Amino acid sequence: MSEPILSIRGLRKVYGTGVQALKTVDLDINRGEIFALLGPNGAGKTTLISIICGIVTPSGGEVLIDGQNWQSHFRYARERIGLVPQELTTDAFETVWNTVSFSRGLFGKRRDPAKIEDLLKRLSLWDKRKSIMMQLSGGMKRRVMIAKALSHEPSILFLDEPTAGVDVELRRDMWEIVRKLRADGTTIILTTHYIEEAEEMADRVGVISRGELIAVDEKSALMAKMGKKRLDIVLADPVAALPAELSEWNVKLQNDGHILSYEFDSKAERTGIASLMRRVTDLGLQYKDLSTHQSSLEDIFVELVHGDGQQAEAAQ
Repeated sequence: MSEPILSIRGLRKVYGTGVQALKTVDLDINRGEIFALLGPNGAGKTTLISIICGIVTPSGGEVLIDGQNWQSHFRYARERIGLVPQELTTDAFETVWNTVSFSRGLFGKRRDPAKIEDLLKRLSLWDKRKSIMMQLSGGMKRRVMIAKALSHEPSILFLDEPTAGVDVELRRDMWEIVRKLRADGTTIILTTHYIEEAEEMADRVGVISRGELIAVDEKSALMAKMGKKRLDIVLADPVAALPAELSEWNVKLQNDGHILSYEFDSKAERTGIASLMRRVTDLGLQYKDLSTHQSSLEDIFVELVHGDGQQAEAAQ
């Protein structure tokens, strides 16, 4: 297995006020993957990204970029990192072309109009190259921010809430851009509040809460470990109360007595479904429909962050 492109070791951050923003974070990011970092506001997502990008000084720990320490080899590290921050910060009176070209120059890269042209075309900005930044929509400005971050040809791209404030159509465009970037070999680390997007896009997911990484795994593996399935039995006639004979299955009564809802582990050797259905039939309960539902990544995220802590251990 190849060496991780990014290794985080024992990273901590305590602010002068005593607030512990990060508590000993360890994480490896694989070359060419999309890694989604999920967490509520104030969980430490932006602090972690800011430390890696050299914006915030850590209280302890280290970061290795391609095996090189990011503080002792600062220029090497920064050349390999691109950052798209949450805030849209650009010179309002500059053109798109000049904004992106200037950003390339900041990293000491020689002028290369062909590369800038290719980048703008890849991000569907070529027709806007002469437009003044202040004339652009929020979605287009976000594209320019991505172009700026990619102008010096980094191998790692951080996207901090990249679709915040972007409408649904532009959000879809943004994720298409992310897919293309990954196809070109760029490693992408993103934070998002749109959990369904992380579920669709990411190869691996990390969940951060109160400055701690409480789960890191491949998306499919995390869902397999944490995800539950639910069987809904839609009754032909509603019942006023749950029959005592069904108590051993921990069935819940939903929708004003119309639905018997049963959560089970789909990986278990015995799910209990067959015996439950026999008991329902024996009780003379008529049903008109059966359906199963898989837990989404959002369900798992809520359970991890607001659960009793045992779920977090299970996901380690």
